[in-house]
Amino acid sequence: MRNQRIAMQRLIALYKRWSGEEPLHTEKLPGAGSNRAYYRITDKDGHTVVGVVGTSRDENHAFLYLADHFAKRRLPVPRVLAVDDDELRYIQEDLGSVSLFDVIRGGREAGGRYNQREKELLKKVVRELPNIQIRGARGLDWSNCYPQPEFDAESVLFDLNYFKYCFLKPTDLDFHELKLEANFRLLAKDLTAEACDAFLYRDFQARNVMLRPVADGGYAPYFIDFQGGRKGPYYYDLASFLWQASAKYPNKLRRELIYEYYHSLSNYIEVPSKRHFVNRLSLFVLFRTLQVLGAYGFRGYFERKKHFIDSIPPAIQNLRELVGMGGQGAQPSPLTTHLCEQYPYMMDMLRRLTELPQFAQIEEPALNRADGYRITESNVYQAHPMDGPATYSKYDNKGPLVVRVFSFSYRKGIPEDESGNGGGYVFDCRSTHNPGRYEPYKKLTGLDEPVIRFLEDDGEILTFLDSVYKLADAHVARYIQRGFTSLMFSFGCTGGQHRSVYSAQHLAEYLNRKYGVEVRICHREQNIQQVLPAKP
Repeated sequence: MRNQRIAMQRLIALYKRWSGEEPLHTEKLPGAGSNRAYYRITDKDGHTVVGVVGTSRDENHAFLYLADHFAKRRLPVPRVLAVDDDELRYIQEDLGSVSLFDVIRGGREAGGRYNQREKELLKKVVRELPNIQIRGARGLDWSNCYPQPEFDAESVLFDLNYFKYCFLKPTDLDFHELKLEANFRLLAKDLTAEACDAFLYRDFQARNVMLRPVADGGYAPYFIDFQGGRKGPYYYDLASFLWQASAKYPNKLRRELIYEYYHSLSNYIEVPSKRHFVNRLSLFVLFRTLQVLGAYGFRGYFERKKHFIDSIPPAIQNLRELVGMGGQGAQPSPLTTHLCEQYPYMMDMLRRLTELPQFAQIEEPALNRADGYRITESNVYQAHPMDGPATYSKYDNKGPLVVRVFSFSYRKGIPEDESGNGGGYVFDCRSTHNPGRYEPYKKLTGLDEPVIRFLEDDGEILTFLDSVYKLADAHVARYIQRGFTSLMFSFGCTGGQHRSVYSAQHLAEYLNRKYGVEVRICHREQNIQQVLPAKP
């Protein structure tokens, strides 16, 4: 306590030397992952800055050097305003209290159902990442980095062994240590095989992106907590950000963000081919997943911290998808196939790890599952000897399937089917809570964020759609198998404005994402039409 009081007195003294006056108010901010303490300091006119007290001079020096270097290159980082002689205390620009983590909370808590505004913000942040990685590296003296200047094989092996001793061994999984060590060494060699003069942020996550409001009502991203950065491959930060376990980014959104990053990176350097880029990224996704599990194992199994214990299941689910065990009937992705070819023993061992009883997979609602066409049993349509010869419809094997999804008002009648099939499913949404009863939502639709939040926070619409998805899954799977060309879903509510629009839009996106079929959306009463194209 005495040391903290002395440190605080010295911080206030630094503030007085810089500003020329006493602070009006000092507030300690919530702690971050390090031992640094942060204080918001307010003057008599209401202007604020952030004071920082650190315990490691080397770590502080790394931050101060990098912040100064990035500021000279006009990168979006906090400006350092004053530094004490021993570099243990400094004052920086106050970027406010709104982080990317806070702003995308709704999508995260909805199990990865990010709305359009959240998706666009994520894309904006990802597009900005190469700016600090590539432009920020130019002219940077790497000897100032802490605790080491460069990403190397030795640090990779340290993290892999951290995973082995802090997570893998406590599970009691049987494995051949020499074979695993051989694959670890090969992975470390491959991760460091390409020379890369980029700035590896190392802790690029949503909590370390602060958002400042701008004139158009959006946000400008600013980067903080980069003191652990070093020279290294740019893939690491992208893998760290997109495969953060708690974020629950769906695979479709991950692909979109990778695309945005790849094209932004091409503005700064000559990028490798897309195939090479994805293969390299897969190595860092695997490494980052094991690195995170090692940390969760130590903090959870040994230090018994509940937050880290609770974080293990989503991290295991990331690993499960990576080793091709994303769900029953799921097919290995090209990324998984590539990893299995490179590190056969390690990938088999990781697959067995995900199958341990303590990591038993809990089936999630259909809307949260990973992308991909799945059937629960491959022989679900296998004939029985007593059935006799099968007969076929004239519509068999015509394909491809096109799904049409409507929203409508029951006051104006059920939409007509123009395909000649006589129509399909019609779902009545009127049993769910109606946002149209409340004044703030009367002029909005089920496509608008406030209505989406209302419906999802209430939860009735999610339970309703879960049953719809199960029916739709069976129907679409059968139609694809038989090569049928048309299927129709309609959602009705009182005015065709809120619940039906929300339900139709979400079913359409779900079917397009999961099965890759073309989906044509018609919000009849809103005069809105949209086509979600088929995926190759």
